[in-house]
Amino acid sequence: LYQHHKDSTMSSDENENNKSGKFVRLSADPEDVGTSSADPPKERKRKKGIIYISNIPKYMTVAILKEFLGEFGKVGRVYLQNNKSEDEPTKKKKKMRRYTEGWVEFESKKVAKLLAQRLNGKPITTRKSSKFCDILWNLKYLSRFKWVHLSERLTYEKAVYRQRLQTEITLARKEATFYGENLDRSEKLRKRKSK
Repeated sequence: LYQHHKDSTMSSDENENNKSGKFVRLSADPEDVGTSSADPPKERKRKKGIIYISNIPKYMTVAILKEFLGEFGKVGRVYLQNNKSEDEPTKKKKKMRRYTEGWVEFESKKVAKLLAQRLNGKPITTRKSSKFCDILWNLKYLSRFKWVHLSERLTYEKAVYRQRLQTEITLARKEATFYGENLDRSEKLRKRKSK
């Protein structure tokens, strides 16, 4: 049973204790009369904000990026997209990974918006000894964008990439069998002509 605290059925002591104006659960048990169990206030889940970085400078890693952006607010997840041309395996020495674009998730949507507005077009650092001295930030706040959307996009791109590889492999096999069959035919024709 729920009643408002100004209800006439409550005693004056209960009215003094419950001046908050909230509804109070009244138990049917006579021993519990006068005690209230108001629900604790629910914490609102903070909305996270995601920033898109369209250009990742050379030598920039996830750790360095977190260090730079962590000064302005709490950084959650970070994803940097590998350079497509460098994904292919090479026999050369292990190179430093190069990234083309990236996404950074901040714990606060407000911080992410503010950061994108203030840092976009500004130099990454002003220290002359830094590798990122003359490079500008290229940031954009993605409104209504969630990390799930990014995950879905990446899985879709991987599936498309695998499908494309599979079609190229089947096409190469067909060409190889076609040329092999033609070679066998031409050899048979030569043998017939030589007889």
